[in-house]
Amino acid sequence: MTIFEALRISHDRQRELAEKMVATSGDSPERQALFSELKEELAAHSVAEERHFYVPLLQDDLGVDLSRHAIAEHHEMDEMIEGLEETDLSSPSWLAQAKALSEKVHHHLHEEEQKFFQMAGKLLSETQKSKLSSAYLSTYDEQKAAVS
Repeated sequence: MTIFEALRISHDRQRELAEKMVATSGDSPERQALFSELKEELAAHSVAEERHFYVPLLQDDLGVDLSRHAIAEHHEMDEMIEGLEETDLSSPSWLAQAKALSEKVHHHLHEEEQKFFQMAGKLLSETQKSKLSSAYLSTYDEQKAAVS
């Protein structure tokens, strides 16, 4: 498995959770569970992705700008999650913020898959793509276990 395949598995999960979350209403157990699951998924993914995808790309001049941009977007999503945590789940404002987060997640993943993966594909060797995948999955699993 390459780093791209490993990342895409989490990306698909993030899309699905974000879409299901914005389809919920009120302070329901379903909304709480989906928000919690998305929050955990984004946190585990961003730590592992930054460590095992963006840090290696920062070593190459061609990877610096894209990596910085992606890491900044991770930070924006963290702030959006904090805003959601401080808002009542039954508030119309919560749903508006959740939709904004979902849009940001979708935008970020699309950008990564359409731009960053192509750039990284040129910068990383086949061996790196495989090794980074294993390292990413290991860190991702550790992060998920730490939150559970």
